[in-house]
Amino acid sequence: MIRSLLTPLLFASLALAQDDKPLDLGNVTERHEMIPMRDGKRLSTYLYLPVGKGPWPVLYEQRYANLRGESTRRRYAKLASAGYVVAAQNFRGTHKSEGVYQGYRALGFGKLRDSYDSVEWLAKQSFSTGKIGTFGGSQAGYAQNFLAITRPPHLVAQYITDGGLSLFHLGYRIGGVTRAERFKVGMAADARDVNEGYAHLKEQLAHPDYDDWWHLEDATRHFDKMNVPAFILASWFDFMARGSIDSYIGRHNHGGPNARNRQWLIIGPWLHGGSKNSTKIGEVDLPASSGFDVDAHMVRWFDYWLKGKPTGVDKEPKVRYYVMGANQWREAADWPVPARTASYFLHADGKLSTSTAIEGQTEFLSDPNNPAPSVGRSEPTARDGRAFEAHKDVRVFTSEPLTAPVEWTGDVAAEVWVSSSAKDTDVIVRVSDVYPDGRSILLVQSIRRVSYRNGFEKRELLEPGKPYKVAFNVGWLSQAFQPGHRIRIAVSSTMHDYYEPNPGTGETPAFDPPTTKVTARNQLYFGGARASRILAPVH
Repeated sequence: MIRSLLTPLLFASLALAQDDKPLDLGNVTERHEMIPMRDGKRLSTYLYLPVGKGPWPVLYEQRYANLRGESTRRRYAKLASAGYVVAAQNFRGTHKSEGVYQGYRALGFGKLRDSYDSVEWLAKQSFSTGKIGTFGGSQAGYAQNFLAITRPPHLVAQYITDGGLSLFHLGYRIGGVTRAERFKVGMAADARDVNEGYAHLKEQLAHPDYDDWWHLEDATRHFDKMNVPAFILASWFDFMARGSIDSYIGRHNHGGPNARNRQWLIIGPWLHGGSKNSTKIGEVDLPASSGFDVDAHMVRWFDYWLKGKPTGVDKEPKVRYYVMGANQWREAADWPVPARTASYFLHADGKLSTSTAIEGQTEFLSDPNNPAPSVGRSEPTARDGRAFEAHKDVRVFTSEPLTAPVEWTGDVAAEVWVSSSAKDTDVIVRVSDVYPDGRSILLVQSIRRVSYRNGFEKRELLEPGKPYKVAFNVGWLSQAFQPGHRIRIAVSSTMHDYYEPNPGTGETPAFDPPTTKVTARNQLYFGGARASRILAPVH
């Protein structure tokens, strides 16, 4: 507990040091504004103004995280030098922004509409042409989706990288699994008052199920209100690729008249929030052609939508995606691209094949005190997973070496049959590409809390020893498995520190780690009516 209290204080002192540091930004002027909201509170916003008299279009980004790092400030200045005012703002209750900290809840479609109010304030300033575009990734991606729903009159276009839609399904929760420890030293640490950050986290935990409280943090319920063009970027090695891709699908098919058929999507072989122009992603080497210059493209995007310049972005393919393994870009008119669903069955002897399995089962433990290891809380994909697979309670299923390429492009799903001695447990499924030299590169993975097997609105605890089918989407993927490589599926119930272990007691999650834990003896079933399998989108 002492560590979790000290960490935010350390972050705060570092932020203050960076905040006070003078920086040569060339001809760009940096200034601080406190923008007023409808309830009288003011949000801390840093403006970057290009040389000249203006007015200029405005590019607006919102984050709860610190905005004062040197590389961040230099990036804003570089964007401003392209002929824009850049407005970088902190969420309510974070850093210098006033008001009570409440995460994303004040941004969008509740009583407070901080994003809307900020856009309209920026549009009315003398430096502004009245045309506002929004940009940013991860937390700023969520913020853009929440903002789009409120339809501020001066919002013209958006550029969303590695963004999300629902904080229950793809943020504070994944597959029904809470991540309290992750957010104690993550998001809560950015609150101006760390106690407010903790209070907000406790309020979330008081709602373990997907109920009305979470509706204010779920933009998937309001695609019809989104009504601006957007360029959306997703990364294959990112659990939030689902949020980005679903943003495209929802806006493209169900958005307002100015959004339908005016969405563009690119999906590349990158990590969440990381460089999109590097040839080294995690432990994967890529050719130079895999890169994408986000800022250069973003300037072209906004030059078209906010300045009316014929940059050609409106003529680009609606969808571009990178096929890993084959190392090539492809274009498509829409997403998802057509695919054949093929069943890959798990076999008791550790094989993975399209042949049906003989009936059987194998035991593995969900031991909260001895979980299978992950790479801290960072994204585990694009890395060799053999250390994880070697854990005694991970079950591994591997195909024979391939004699011809096999391509999976689309949404990979799992149907896993399990039983448990405990009242609740988790199922984790991982898909890896096994190289001829033995490396097992993790491509995509996800988790489902078994008590949420029938939906997130209500938990249904387990009857000890009773088999249940747990069906869920593992993730979007485009991978061409090459000859000599093998396809591997790993199944477990723990993956610490990335997922906090299930205590197995059936108790609802709390702010403090559980003091009572049980080791669950889980059974994984094969063949017959309880055939565990992967549903792959094969081309």
